Amino acid sequence: MALTSYAIALGSNRRGRHGGPADTVRAAAQALDAERLSSIHATPALGPAGRGFANAAAIVETDLEPPDLLARLKSIERTFGRRGGRRWGPRVLDLDILLWSDGPYEGEGLVIPHPAFRDRLFVLEPLAEIAPEWRDPVTGVTVRQLLHRLRRRNPVDPRPADT
Repeated sequence: MALTSYAIALGSNRRGRHGGPADTVRAAAQALDAERLSSIHATPALGPAGRGFANAAAIVETDLEPPDLLARLKSIERTFGRRGGRRWGPRVLDLDILLWSDGPYEGEGLVIPHPAFRDRLFVLEPLAEIAPEWRDPVTGVTVRQLLHRLRRRNPVDPRPADT
């Protein structure tokens, strides 16, 4: 397969071998050999995670097909200390495929674009920094437009004022 691009969401809310959550996100971007990395955003916990997250987005170029990239991401998560646990719980590292330059994909345990990416500020804000013109292959709308629409629907920023 020729090289294709993927947009990857990176998140952490627990210390790991690389340091605090922001350090973990930076180290994960290096492990991914990311072409581009957004700034790291401090965001509040979602669900029972308890602690706030460090979130970012990265662009990765690879010749891997989506299932193979997913397996690589899961391997990186395990290497960083991620263990199975409850959904939305605390985690050393969370890596999700958001978009793929070859368009939509659906296979066992994987849907691209990520089904929830359009509704998450903590995903769209960093992604818009590095890929504002990337189009959602389902809606045809750019990442910048998705972010603008989401901000209009949710005009109050839920993050604490000190972040």
